[in-house]
Amino acid sequence: MKHKIIFTLMLIMVPLLCPAQNWSVSTNLVDYVSLGTLNAEGGVGVGRRVTLQASARVNPWTFHKGDPDSQMQNRHQTYAAGIRYWPWHIYSGWWISGMAQYQEYNRGGIISQRTEEGDAFGLALGAGYALMLHENLNLDFGLGIWGGQKTYITYACPSCGRITGKGSRWFILPNEIRVALQYIF
Repeated sequence: MKHKIIFTLMLIMVPLLCPAQNWSVSTNLVDYVSLGTLNAEGGVGVGRRVTLQASARVNPWTFHKGDPDSQMQNRHQTYAAGIRYWPWHIYSGWWISGMAQYQEYNRGGIISQRTEEGDAFGLALGAGYALMLHENLNLDFGLGIWGGQKTYITYACPSCGRITGKGSRWFILPNEIRVALQYIF
C-alpha cells in the first residue's frame, strides 16, 4: 500500500515540478496482446537529452471465470517512474532508460493451472529506438528487464484456493516488449 501512494505522488509531482517544452503520451500496442492490458505512459523533456517518464499498466480481466479447468488471468497493476537518456535529441533515435517499478499481480492458468499472486518492487533497465513518423508522432520500439524482490502466494489452480507455497524472493524478469505509439506536444 505504501508503494502505491509513493508512485501516485511521483506521477502527480513530476509534471508540476518540471516546466518543459516537450511532453509526450504513449501507449504500448504489445501490452494489449497480453490479455488486454490497458496502459499509458507520459514523458516530459527536462533537457536536450533527458526525459522523465511515468507509466501505468492495468489488466483487470479474468477469462472463463468459474470454470476451474480453463480459467486464466494475468491480472495486475503496474506503476513505474524513471528517466530516459537520448544520445542525440529527446524523442528521436536511440534511448536507454532506468526506472523504479511496483506491481501487484495475480496470474495463472495460462501455461499451467498453477497460480501466483503477490507484490513485486524493483528496478528496470531498458533500451530502444524512437522512429519519427511525423513532427508530433513516433513509433517507439524497446526491450527491458527488471529485477527486485517479490512476496507471493502460489495456488494449485486459478479458482480452487489451495495454497501450495508462499514466501519472498529476488527475481530478474523481462519487463516489456515495446512497440508504442507516442504523441509529442
